[in-house]
Amino acid sequence: MPKLRSFTNGLLRENPVLVLVLGLCPLLAVSNTAINALGMGIATTFVLTFSNLVISSTRRLIPEDLRIPVFVIVISTFVTVTDYFMAAYFPPLHRALGVFVPLIVVNCIILARAEAFAYRNSLIDSLLDGIGMGLGFILVIVTIGIIREVLGNGTIFGSSKFIFHPGLIMVFPPGAYLTIGFLMGILNIWNSRRRMKR
Repeated sequence: MPKLRSFTNGLLRENPVLVLVLGLCPLLAVSNTAINALGMGIATTFVLTFSNLVISSTRRLIPEDLRIPVFVIVISTFVTVTDYFMAAYFPPLHRALGVFVPLIVVNCIILARAEAFAYRNSLIDSLLDGIGMGLGFILVIVTIGIIREVLGNGTIFGSSKFIFHPGLIMVFPPGAYLTIGFLMGILNIWNSRRRMKR
């Protein structure tokens, strides 16, 4: 697989949220503000990238029948590092994200990429895949966080009050579903038009 494609797949073509529909639980729960969304996106990207690196570099040593438990141990190691780092240096964000930081261990995006990609591909491809999928996740979760915060609170990144009256539904899970559906619709329309032009 070309190196560039390993990186760009996660941005739009195989976006983990809008195309593969993975990792919706933390996305629905913490994307009510742009800051929370960015924090969760960066934490997930860190865990995804370094888990891919370790799993790809040790894939020939991991027995086939033990691969899932090994994946979980590798992923949980990086989640623990992330959790402690956030608790030490970003306590308000750590409190806001709550249990969803430790739950990165069972995030479908990370387990799916470990199983489907890192275990079967080279170190460089796995690194690029982890970064690309992580950036795709950040792109979507921060976009959803900004939309929900602007429409639900009338703020952006916690400041810059807007003039209009915000709709409270946008900061609750139904607002996340509406926003995800809207973004999926835009992506589907864009893909359809690209296919028609070809």
